[in-house]
Amino acid sequence: MSGRRDVQTIRIAADGLGGPSFLALPPLSLYVHIPWCLRKCPYCDFNSHEARGEVPEDAYVDALLRDVEFALPAIWGRKGVSVFIGGGTPSLFSASGIDRLLAGIRARLPLLPDAEITLEANPGSFERQKFAGYFAAGVNRLSLGIQSFDPQQLTALGRVHDADEARRAAESALTIFGNVNFDLMYALPRQTVAGALADAAAALSFSPPHLSFYALTLEPNTLFHRHPPPLPDEDAAADIEDAVHEALAGAGYNRYETSAHAKPARQCAHNLNYWRFGDYLGIGAGAHSKLSLPDRIVRQMRWKQPQQYLARVDEGNPLQEETRVSRADIGFEFMLNALRLTDGVPAALFTERTGYPLALVSRPLAEAVRRGLLDADPATLKPTSLGQRFLNDLQQLFLAVRPAAAGRGIAQG
Repeated sequence: MSGRRDVQTIRIAADGLGGPSFLALPPLSLYVHIPWCLRKCPYCDFNSHEARGEVPEDAYVDALLRDVEFALPAIWGRKGVSVFIGGGTPSLFSASGIDRLLAGIRARLPLLPDAEITLEANPGSFERQKFAGYFAAGVNRLSLGIQSFDPQQLTALGRVHDADEARRAAESALTIFGNVNFDLMYALPRQTVAGALADAAAALSFSPPHLSFYALTLEPNTLFHRHPPPLPDEDAAADIEDAVHEALAGAGYNRYETSAHAKPARQCAHNLNYWRFGDYLGIGAGAHSKLSLPDRIVRQMRWKQPQQYLARVDEGNPLQEETRVSRADIGFEFMLNALRLTDGVPAALFTERTGYPLALVSRPLAEAVRRGLLDADPATLKPTSLGQRFLNDLQQLFLAVRPAAAGRGIAQG
C-alpha cells in the first residue's frame, strides 16, 4: 500500500464534542449557478437578475473555475457524481462558454465516467444549433422550464416564451438530448382541473423521460407575494394535484418524489443525491453547499450579487458565510430531504449520511408513526400516503430535536 488515505472509505473519528462519525463520505455533486435571465418572473424567489446589456460570460466562467479551485481542499480526493447548471437562465450562455466551463471543471474535479450533467434552459432562449453545442460540450440532460403550454397561463406567469416556442423547444430538446425534463406548474391563476389536465396531456404527448410538476406558491420577496394573483383555493388546488398525479401515473410515470415523476430508471441522479442527504458543492453567485468534513458537516453560501461575487472571487474569498450543522439540527435537515421521497430511504442511511445514530431522532420517529405519517417498518424511513399529503407536518416533527445530553443548540435559519 502507498500509505495514501482514501477519504471515501476511511473511518473518521468523532471530534469528542458531539461531532459526527462517518464510515464513508456521501456522494458529491456539483451545482453551478448562472444568475442572469431575460426577465424576472413574478413568482421567482431564486437568486436571478435580469440581464441588462451583455452578460459577462467569459469573466464569470473564469470566476467559476477559480471558485472550484478555492474549494478543492475541502473535497480533495473525491469524484463528482453529477453536475447541475442552474439559474437564472443558463441557456443565455453560449455553447462555447458551457464547453469551456465543463472542460475546466473536469480538469479540477474528477467526474465519474457516467456522471449526469444537466443544464437548465428556457424555451425563450432556444436555438437548435446552440443546444446541439451544449450536447457536444458534454451536457447529457436538459431541464426545460416550460411551466405551462397554455398561452393565457404563460402570460399570467410572466414567461418570455409562448406556447409554440415551448412546443418547438420540447421537440428539439428530445431529439438532441433524449434525456430531458419538463418543468411545469399547476394550481395556476384561475386554473381548473380541466386546464391542469390539458397541460399534463400536452406534456405527455412528447413522452419525456422526466416531468417535474410544482404547485405555484407565493414566495416572500416576489411580485406575486406583493400582488397575489387569483389562485385556486386549498380544496381546488388539492383536486388539481390529485388529478395531475393520477394522469401521470396512468401514463407510466412513477412519482418518486413530492414533485418529480419519471419513467422507469429515468430519475434525476443529481436531485436524488440531494434528497438522500448527499454532499454538494455549489459555485456561482448565491450558490449553497453542504459538505461533510472529517469532524463536521458545514453549509456554505457564496456572495449573492453577481458583481460582488466576481469581485470577491478576484480577492480569493467567494464565501459569504459558512456554518456548522449542529447535532440539534441534523435530524431535521436529513428528514427535510429524505422524506420528500415517496419510497423513503433505508433507516441505515441516517447514520451513514449524518454520522449519528438513529436514536438521535427516536422520539419524533415514534410520534410520526403514532400519527400515521410515517411507515411503521423500522428498516425504512418512509412517509405514508397521509405523510405525503401532510409532508410539512411530518418534517416539522424533527425540527430542532435536542437530546438532553446535547444541551441547548443554536438552531440555524
